[in-house]
Amino acid sequence: MENIIDYFESIDPILAAFLATLFTWGLTALGASLVFLFKGLNRKFFDGMLGFTGGVMVAASFWSLLAPGIEMSPGEGFEKTVPPLIGFGLGALFLFGLDKILPHLHVNFQMSEKEGIKTPWHKSTLLTLAITLHNIPEGLAVGVLFGGAAMGFEGASIGGAVALAIGIGLQNFPEGFAVAMPLRRQGLSRWKSFNYGQLSAIVEPFAAVLGAWAVMTFEPILPYALSFAAGAMIFVVVEEVIPESQQERFTDIATMGFILGFMVMMALDVGLG
Repeated sequence: MENIIDYFESIDPILAAFLATLFTWGLTALGASLVFLFKGLNRKFFDGMLGFTGGVMVAASFWSLLAPGIEMSPGEGFEKTVPPLIGFGLGALFLFGLDKILPHLHVNFQMSEKEGIKTPWHKSTLLTLAITLHNIPEGLAVGVLFGGAAMGFEGASIGGAVALAIGIGLQNFPEGFAVAMPLRRQGLSRWKSFNYGQLSAIVEPFAAVLGAWAVMTFEPILPYALSFAAGAMIFVVVEEVIPESQQERFTDIATMGFILGFMVMMALDVGLG
């Protein structure tokens, strides 16, 4: 692991952010590839992994994003909370706006429950866009952290950015499968189902590059940018991930998955950051 961190420290931070999120996209594609091996998706396992996703995102929001954002904010007392508060609120509002505009359909929901502007788009496209919403703040978070570490900001480290990429990659694996398998059940070919599944995370490298470039170009925005990514991720968890995991009778499995995801992400961030 030290060799990996040393490698990322030795290359351009924008390239590092891009490569790290290629890894997270790759795990999404790997998860989607399970559609070639399995005929169905065990709902108990799926709800547990949804909970795991939520736990990773909540832990990452604090340990990887909010805590460093607060630490590097200027001032003392309540003054020190101003940049994180503004960034966190704007991040949530950004995802709120996307949620209202972008047509999408959450996994395990009926077509009558699709969200965003009305569109004749096929269910496969809507499902892919729903997971894409998860991945925008995740890619942004990785890029912002790599950019902050490169600029030498206290609280931001390459190890922390690598830990965040690993945690996001772990929870991306079941997301790829979660998109691909329902599409396969609808009659799409295995190849098309796989393609839709892996496409849901292709936005992450682009968001990461944008995040890294932004904080390196406009250094003072880093506390705001870290908190922005955190607010966007928390919005996704509360508005989408948790409700999806509570649709069936396996709510306790989903809850324990959440706890496990939080523990794994906390250990990764503290251990590597």
